[in-house]
Amino acid sequence: MSNLLEVNQVSKSFGDYKALNNVSLNVPKGSIFGLLGPNGAGKTTLIRIINQITMPDAGIVHLDGVPLNASHIKDIGYLPEERGLYKSMKVGEQALYLAQLKGLSKTEAKKRLKYWFDRLEIGDWWNKKIQELSKGMAQKIQFVVTVLHNPKLLIFDEPFSGFDPINANLIKDEILNLRDNGATVIFSTHRMESVEELCDDIALINKSNKLIEGKLIDIKRQYKTNTFEVGLEAENKEKLQAVLADKFSISSANFKSLNNDLKLNIKLSENEKAQDLIAFLNNQAYINHFVEVIPSANDIFIQTVQNNS
Repeated sequence: MSNLLEVNQVSKSFGDYKALNNVSLNVPKGSIFGLLGPNGAGKTTLIRIINQITMPDAGIVHLDGVPLNASHIKDIGYLPEERGLYKSMKVGEQALYLAQLKGLSKTEAKKRLKYWFDRLEIGDWWNKKIQELSKGMAQKIQFVVTVLHNPKLLIFDEPFSGFDPINANLIKDEILNLRDNGATVIFSTHRMESVEELCDDIALINKSNKLIEGKLIDIKRQYKTNTFEVGLEAENKEKLQAVLADKFSISSANFKSLNNDLKLNIKLSENEKAQDLIAFLNNQAYINHFVEVIPSANDIFIQTVQNNS
C-alpha cells in the first residue's frame, strides 16, 4: 500500500522549547492512522504543520507524492479539538460559507449539505444559530463541514468529544464509511477504546519524539509476552496454585466469570507453547477459561510512555 502522507525528519521549536524532534511518519492511503501521545507530546504541532498553519524548522511533508503546498488546502479536512464555529451565525449560512472557502460552488455546497443533513437527520437545524445547539449538535455540524468537500486526507482531533454513546457510534460508522470510500484518516485521541475500534496503523509521540509506528496488529504482536489468562476449577485451589507456581511464572488475574475459579495469569517461556500449557492444565483441573493476554492499545501507550519518561 502506498502512502498518502509522508512526514520526513520534521523538527519544530518555539523558542527554547523543542515541540518536534526529527519526526518521520508514513500514513498509508485508505487507512485510519492513530496519532497518539500524552498532552504536550507534539501531536498538535504536527497536525498544524500538515495543515500549513505553521511551518517546520526542518524536514519536509509530502501529500500524495508532492511536497506540501498551498494548493493542498482543498485536499485536507481538519476537525480540531477546539471547535471554531461562529455562535451567532445560522447553521445553514455558516455551513455554506465554510464550504465555499473549500472551493465548492454555492449550488454544489447546497447539494452536498442536503445529503449530509439528511443522512445525519439534522435538516431542521438549518435556520438555528450555533449558540442554540448543544455541544454534541454543534459537533455534528463541524463534522459535516470537515468532510463536505471530499478531501483526500481527513484529520480528526478528539472527534467524539461532546457526543453521547449513540451519536459517537454514528460518527464512528461515518468515519469507517469515509475510509472504505477512499479517504485517508488521521485520528488523534486519548480514547484508547476508539483506537482499538478504528485504527489500522498508529504512531506514538512522546516528548517531541516518535517512539512507535506501524500496523496496530503488528505492534500488539511485538508487545505480547506469551501470557495466558486462565480460569481453573479444582477441589483444592491452594494446592493447584502451588503446583503451577513451581512450574510457571504466575500472577493473579482479574476477569469476570460465572464460576468460582482459580484465576491466574500464566507466563510461558519463549520455547513453551499454548498447547503444552493446555495439556498440563487438563491433567490438573477443569479449564473454564483460557485466553492469550493480548496487550491493548492502552497497555502499549502506558508501557511505552513510562519506559521513555
